[in-house]
Amino acid sequence: MQKKSNIFKKLGAFTLAEVIAALTIGAMVLVAVMGVYSRAERAAAAVTRRLESSQLPFEIMQAIAEDIDRAVSSGADAKVTIDNKFINSFQTARLTIQTTINDRNNAAQTFEKIVWQTNYDRNTNGLILYRSHSGIALEDKLLDEQKEAWERELFVPVCTGITFFRIQVPVGEDFQDNWSGDSLPNGITVTISFAEPFKILNGTLDVPEKEKIIRSIAVNRTRKIKLTIIKGQDKEDKAGKEKKDKENEAVTDSNEQIVIEEK
Repeated sequence: MQKKSNIFKKLGAFTLAEVIAALTIGAMVLVAVMGVYSRAERAAAAVTRRLESSQLPFEIMQAIAEDIDRAVSSGADAKVTIDNKFINSFQTARLTIQTTINDRNNAAQTFEKIVWQTNYDRNTNGLILYRSHSGIALEDKLLDEQKEAWERELFVPVCTGITFFRIQVPVGEDFQDNWSGDSLPNGITVTISFAEPFKILNGTLDVPEKEKIIRSIAVNRTRKIKLTIIKGQDKEDKAGKEKKDKENEAVTDSNEQIVIEEK
């Protein structure tokens, strides 16, 4: 027994200092690994947010363009109404696309009504984009048939975080912020941004021009466009005529100078 106890006494073990050193080194390695992982995760999240922020505006504008195309090309009487205003200093807009048909009693019925509009969100201190769909035409026959009429008119949130939303009608070189009436505009211009806003002199909020994403959408694609085609020979004749007129003016001026000198 004495021999065995001596053997156990000779076995080595970690001292307290060695254990503490090992734990310290392990903790340092773990902190370094977690730091690298955290930075990689933040970088990936930033890239994902940037990609989503660049894709989302185009997806919204494409959805608006598809709604307009479907409503105008359906064959029913279409009407577009646009309103722009400021809510809590944010630029907001409302687009209403409505088509009507006449029933057997020749009474007007709303075939389809689509509304895109933004409203202020206190939680994010920004704007929320909503969309609603109502009318006789069902967007999803499986789900909409089970809904009441008032349930179909509910506004569904599309996205949050918008800081600038404007819809205008180009008229010549100017833009109109409001449009109503039975006639359709030739097109609309949608401007959207998720950038950080800043306050301007009149007290409202705006975003940098380079951060605004703008798209022009044709509304009345069947309108007649007047085109003037100038042939190459016509251009040469016009240029030659202008050159000849200038030469005649120069000759006239020189003759007037000669007459004055003779006098």
